[in-house]
Amino acid sequence: MHRRKETNLLRRSALLIACTPLVLLAGCPQDKATQAAAPGKVPAGATAPSVAGSPSGNGTQGTARTTAQTVEDSTKAYRAQQLIARAEQSYHSGVTNYRAGHLEAARADFDAAVDQMLTSGLDLKSDPQLSDEFEHLLDAVNSLEIAALKQGNGLSPAVEAAPLDTANEVTFPPNAALTAQLNAELKTTQSDFPLVVNDYVAGFISYFSSSSTGHAHLLRSLERAGKYKDMISKNLREEGVPQDLIYLAVAESGFQPQALNAHTGAGGMWQFMPFANAYGLARNGWVDERFDPEKSSKAYARYMKTLHDQFGDWYLAMAAYDWGPGNVQRAVMRTGYADFWELYRRGVLPGETKNYVPGIIAAIIMAKNPTQYGLDKLVPDAPVISDTVTVDYSIDLPLVADLTGASLQEIVALNPSLLRLNTPQDMPFDLHIPTGTLDTFQTRVKEIPVDKRSTWRFHVVKAGESLESIATMLHARVADIAEANDIARDDPPESGDELVVPVTIATTKHAQYYKLQRGDTLITVADRFGVSVENLRRWNHLSSNVVKPGRSLAVAEPIKLAPRTRSRKTTVSAKSTRPSSRTHSSSRKTSLSATKTTSAKSKSSSKSKKKAAR
Repeated sequence: MHRRKETNLLRRSALLIACTPLVLLAGCPQDKATQAAAPGKVPAGATAPSVAGSPSGNGTQGTARTTAQTVEDSTKAYRAQQLIARAEQSYHSGVTNYRAGHLEAARADFDAAVDQMLTSGLDLKSDPQLSDEFEHLLDAVNSLEIAALKQGNGLSPAVEAAPLDTANEVTFPPNAALTAQLNAELKTTQSDFPLVVNDYVAGFISYFSSSSTGHAHLLRSLERAGKYKDMISKNLREEGVPQDLIYLAVAESGFQPQALNAHTGAGGMWQFMPFANAYGLARNGWVDERFDPEKSSKAYARYMKTLHDQFGDWYLAMAAYDWGPGNVQRAVMRTGYADFWELYRRGVLPGETKNYVPGIIAAIIMAKNPTQYGLDKLVPDAPVISDTVTVDYSIDLPLVADLTGASLQEIVALNPSLLRLNTPQDMPFDLHIPTGTLDTFQTRVKEIPVDKRSTWRFHVVKAGESLESIATMLHARVADIAEANDIARDDPPESGDELVVPVTIATTKHAQYYKLQRGDTLITVADRFGVSVENLRRWNHLSSNVVKPGRSLAVAEPIKLAPRTRSRKTTVSAKSTRPSSRTHSSSRKTSLSATKTTSAKSKSSSKSKKKAAR
């Protein structure tokens, strides 16, 4: 949902968003803070002699030292400008590739831009100019990853509009009879949240009841809530937040972990803005924990508790979550009323926030009274449960699916915070796998060298399969399969045998492309370039096997640069008017550092053919 940012963020965000309509994939124009003296130029007065207070007490030496310092500062400024120019060149190449639909090539360009900054040797933390540039680039990389995901990789479900999004243009004329009826029903409604019925709440109940669109969206949201209700309830209880504030997710995302607002960058079930790492939610080129249902729900519960402590009222806390606590605080001080409904009547709230609170109250009342509102036949989705294994190496999700016997779609659904089809390199990640598969996963993955887990596959032989058919299916070589499993090429595998499958993927710094000709199919293209159909679909973000002549397909995977070297730690200083995770900007102290790349070494897998456990 559209979020208003605090004043000190407006200028920078406007510059970033205005340059391109591509989900924050803006250029990085320099504001006044970044328009430093031109490289090689010395600021006026910088060489003035240091007479009083000179460390040496000698005016001549002080002047020399000042001049030397000026030269050093000028050199640093010049190096910073040169670095930004190089990073910007890679950045804009990425934007060009993105617009052309070459998402993998665009990602490589963005990663290269970030790498140039991290490996420059300059102090990104202490130089505001470089710090701002790095922030812009990092946000662009994350936005690109998310946008590519939303465009569809054939694995993630389409994200539906949240119920309140469908009601933005609806008007709700007062209905005294309906309001009186609802107030009578409210007396028998049990809730740990202070419910109220007025014309505004009644209008939303009427919309969700009588509009087929509104009712359908609300129904589907409440069905999806079943996946996460127990988990969210536990987090709310631990923070002392009313249980019924779980329904704030109806307004934010309709309980969809991968919901993304393309206009603001707000993402996840609770629609945190990209600065959500202030609340313990990590963001980098591999992972965005705003899309992790459990971690983001914990952050939501903590933040709502913070807002209630600040305002002493749940309605104002909800308004602050939507509009930002600073804006609500100013509205209260301007009017003298610390009351949401009074602020509503006085017209000091934006339209979205005016709809936000009564819309959520309406959803709570209807969920609590399903029979009255046609929700009694609602069947909640089954809770999402999984086993969890912490991995500190990069592993391909197709391999995870192989090892656990699950579908790739199931593995992707269990790990919505991943921005790629791999886990991160050189950093721990809590990988979710189907319940009951933990022991099988840990046993089987040992057979594959650590540095091969992002490319190799695993296969349980089925009746009638041969090494040749397996090699053809997974685009491997028979000799490689035989060697990796220590078996003879003429020794046919038996049904149930477990095989590790070395897969060699052609990689280039920039993706190679092939223009489809009449008669081409994904199968013929895959055979021509020695890759799998699955990889073609993955590299080109295809949701089906249907392709048209004239389209350019990436036929080799580009090397993914830099994400593993990216590290940013953030802490937030406490303030009485702490801005929302969707709107906060300057109340944080940022530390940027490049983590050293370490090469993973592993012992070779035991080369033995084994029977699958039965």
